[in-house]
Order: sequence, then C-alpha cells, then structure tokens
Amino acid sequence: MDLREYITQATEMGELQVVKGAHWNLEIGALTDLNAKKRGPALLFDEIVDYPSGYRVLTCMLSGPKRLSAVLGFEPTSDHSKLVSSLEGKPFVWEERAKNFPPRVRNDADVMANTLDEGKIDLFKFPAPKWHEEDGGRYIGTGGTVITRDPDIGVVNLGTYRVMISSKNALCVLIEDIHHASIQIRKYHAIGKPCPVALSFGHEPLVYLASSLPIPYELSEYNYAGAINEKPIEVFQGKLTGLPIPASSEIAAEGFIYPGDLLEEGPFGEFTGYYAGDRAPRPAIRLKALYHRNNPIILGSLTGKPPFDHSYWRTVLESAAIKDRLRKAGIPDVVKVWRHEAGACQFWTVVSIKQRYLGQAKQAGFVAAQCQEGASMGRYVIVVDEDVDPTDLQEVIWALSTRSDPATSIDIIHRAPSNPLDPLIRKPAKSYSSSRAIIDACRPFEWINEFPKSVIVSKDLHERVAMKWPNIAS
Repeated sequence: MDLREYITQATEMGELQVVKGAHWNLEIGALTDLNAKKRGPALLFDEIVDYPSGYRVLTCMLSGPKRLSAVLGFEPTSDHSKLVSSLEGKPFVWEERAKNFPPRVRNDADVMANTLDEGKIDLFKFPAPKWHEEDGGRYIGTGGTVITRDPDIGVVNLGTYRVMISSKNALCVLIEDIHHASIQIRKYHAIGKPCPVALSFGHEPLVYLASSLPIPYELSEYNYAGAINEKPIEVFQGKLTGLPIPASSEIAAEGFIYPGDLLEEGPFGEFTGYYAGDRAPRPAIRLKALYHRNNPIILGSLTGKPPFDHSYWRTVLESAAIKDRLRKAGIPDVVKVWRHEAGACQFWTVVSIKQRYLGQAKQAGFVAAQCQEGASMGRYVIVVDEDVDPTDLQEVIWALSTRSDPATSIDIIHRAPSNPLDPLIRKPAKSYSSSRAIIDACRPFEWINEFPKSVIVSKDLHERVAMKWPNIAS
C-alpha cells in the first residue's frame, strides 16, 4: 500500500479529511497539532498557498486505532483495546521472521518520473511546512526516512529524523549518537570517507512505521516492514549511492554527508513538548540527485506537546514491543505494558505483573528501562500488580501512592543514554546521559497475602446492578 492507496482506503473508511488553501507557513502545522490533540482523522492538505494544486502534505496518518489497525493488516477497528490485543506477541514474531523478507529490487519506480541532477535541484519546489512558530526553518523531513548502510557489515538502516531545508540542494539533519544512522556515518568519517545517504519524504505506511521504531542494529527496517507485510518491500537502487530506496516514494533524493561538513539547524518543536536541539551546526546532506512523482505528497509526522501526530501509534507499538522484550528476558506473567502519551511516549512507562517471586518487580522495571525500546530518553518505569490497569493514570497514581515507599521502593540508574532533545540537559553539553527511576509500586511480596484488600465493586455485583440500572452502571 503506497500513500495513494492509503488515501483511498482512509477515505472509504471515513478516516480522512481534505484541507484546501492552508499556508505552508504555520497553518499546516497548527491544524495538524489541533487535529491530533482531539484524535481527529488523517489530514490531506491540497491547494497549499504558493504551490500548484496536487502538491500535497499528508499528516496524522496513523493517529487513530482504525487507521493503524488497517495498515498493520488487522481487521480495521475503532476499539483501542481490540487493537492492543491484536498486537500481543506480534513484535517478537515480526523480528524473528524479518530475515525471510529482504527487500525486492525493481528496475523502475513511479518516483523516477521526474529525475533532476545536482544543478537542477530546488527543494523549495515542494510545500515543506514551517511547522511550529519558533522553528528554525522549513522541515521537509518529519515523516520521511534517511537511508544509510553500515560500511563493515552492509546492513541498511532506515531512520526517521528531522531534516531541514538549508538551500535549494542541501539539507541539514539531527541524528542523536545513540541512533544507528549516526553510528554508520561516524564509521565512514573515521576512515576519511563521505557517507552515502538516500532519503524518502513520502512512502508506504509500513516503511514509515519501521523507520520510526527502535529495531536491532543488525536488522534492516526493510526486512521488518516486510515481515509485518508478509511480503518483501519493493525498492529501486539509487544510481549514485547504490542504496535501496522505497519504490513507493513520492519524493526521493541521493547525496553525501562529508566529514566536518556542517550547517546551522534548529530549533524545532520536538516530541518532548519543547523546542529542542537549539540552533547549532549539524551534518549537511549535499544532494546530487532528486526524484519525484507527478503531484508528489510529503508525509508529515508532526511532534509537539503530547498528544501529537504520531504519539498514539508509538505508544501502542512500543508498549507491545517492550512487553515482548520482557517475555524474551524470561520474566513471567507480564500482564501489560503501557508507555503513556502524556510522557511523550518515552518518559513514563508502566508495567503490570502478577508477582511470582521476590524481586520480580525490580527485575521487570530494570529490563523495561534498559531494553532497546526503553533505553533512550526514559525517565520513570513504574511496576504495578495485575489488578492495576497501566493505561489508567488514576489507577497507576493510586498504586504509586499506596503501595510504594519513597525510601525503599525507588532505584536509580545513573548515566543512562540520552540525547540533545532532553529538556533537562542543560546546553551546551559535552555528553548526553540522564538517570532513570525504577519504582516498585507493587504490594510487598513478603507479606502480599496480608496486604489490605482493595475496595472494589465485585464482578458479580457489577453485573447485577448493571442489569437493573444500565444507565448508571454500564
């Protein structure tokens, strides 16, 4: 399913709204943010001010359960709980099967309909928005992907990073050190070579999902997306870099990041809810070739104070992935994991378990805080009993207040990996790390059977009164 097929499907489901006449300068960003906060439909911006009709921007693509379930290949549902249940165990299965789905190379792609060499590239030809009022420029890359290859082992990485237009044929990108593309770029530069880079600024939804998720280094996001899709993702080979580019791309480019070549980038309204990254020299991407379809679509994935454009799907998928990591680590009876949107999808994770032995809660908390999906920019991991719903902050705070003791229930991890987007790290900084709090908000295992009983309406009583007074109890 490329973006155009997605738009058709979303329209048929009543999950897409066309917006005509918005300005690329702030209006697209403001409408996207307001729409995301009320969990509105996908938005397709057309007839954008200063641009011809047909040059479009798509936002809020997966910010609701019906659209997300359809893209994942499940039966489309508006029932959030049903979607979460459908994801049980899926991330582990996708990761295990990914090796069976390498990308399939094609000789052609619709994106090659318009091919421009370095001298003819003009990035301002496209309606890249200025998303937030204090942004340092126009960002064509918010829902796009940056494609690189490890020079030693050859694994191809796709990563969704913020990409700002610097000039007609140059971009600037922020990639934190912990991210795989940064590791690969530094490997090239260590041997004195420029890093080849390909970019796509609109492509099929599964490529977008995979490139935005924390996936093991040795596994290509193409393979992961293929495993979700249960058939290979189609790509074409870049003529200059040799890198595989999604055949579903709307706009694609090839270029190089040269050692020491930096341009001013930022600030940008980030997922933490703050302007982050400041304005600073960051890696420049010098474009050598650009391709685009007729009437191309930019895929936008706006960040900001949560909830934002992609906070819903990140919460759903990363929660499922952390639960799988806990199971894979051998921790029994993990009931549910939830990364709250209010915590910017990363800072606040809740794990519920059925306690089987002393220390299980601490074990679960530490694994959740330091596994691949939980390591970057976490803050708090709270472990609760199975009678507490991790998705319900009222219940979580109740458990935190009544089952944890500040002196004995909190453990601190020091010097955990973080990055420049963390608002608590004062800039400039020479390195980026932060602490993690692991909070055991479970009933003390040593005397769990003596712990006071919770005051609840029993299931039988609930059902009985609901039959008599459904308008109150249902």
